[in-house]
Amino acid sequence: MIGGSYLATTPQVAYKRLLESLTRRNIAIHTWMYIPSLDHQSQAIQAWKNFRKCKERLEARVGTMPFPIRMGHSLGCKLHLLAPDSGRNSQAFIGLCFNNFNAGKSIPMLGKVTKKFNIRTEFSPSPKQTIELIKSKYVQPDNLLIKFNRDKLDQTHLLFNSLKARSNDQSRVLELEGDHLTPTSTGIKKNILGDWLEDNNRIDNLDTLINTIAKFFPG
Repeated sequence: MIGGSYLATTPQVAYKRLLESLTRRNIAIHTWMYIPSLDHQSQAIQAWKNFRKCKERLEARVGTMPFPIRMGHSLGCKLHLLAPDSGRNSQAFIGLCFNNFNAGKSIPMLGKVTKKFNIRTEFSPSPKQTIELIKSKYVQPDNLLIKFNRDKLDQTHLLFNSLKARSNDQSRVLELEGDHLTPTSTGIKKNILGDWLEDNNRIDNLDTLINTIAKFFPG
């Protein structure tokens, strides 16, 4: 799994309940820890190499395993979709809360600086280039895209339309109760994510997501 921007610096904390719940269902999980940069293509390659090494180490212990199911949250979706194997060496992809904003909107402080000094800074690939690469390069047909009904940052529709433009596509969209931070663990400190209520609704929404993901895995 690749987490969202800044949440992925400590995925074992940010996604604790999600990861531990899936592990208890005999699903082996590898997460990639990273600090976001403007070069998303480079980070996508780094993540892909890291996961490949993890799979090799696991197979050395337990024997040959089937291709993995890839999962990403927010920016993590984009990094999986930009993997150098174009999704070939995976069974399927689960995308949570996909978005593809430009650098100025994704990083508010950067937007202020570039506007003040009249300079242009953008992610590589840019949002437009990312969509074109998905349409032309990404080959995995089986994609489960999950969005939440109160997520104001979600752009799953853009990804879904891009995937459906390919031949033999089997992608589908599922909308659940929640918001952009539903995949993350309750109890994260306020100074990281702002106001956070560890109430039963949030826990229920996360558990519904966990059950949905678990059912997607074969066996």
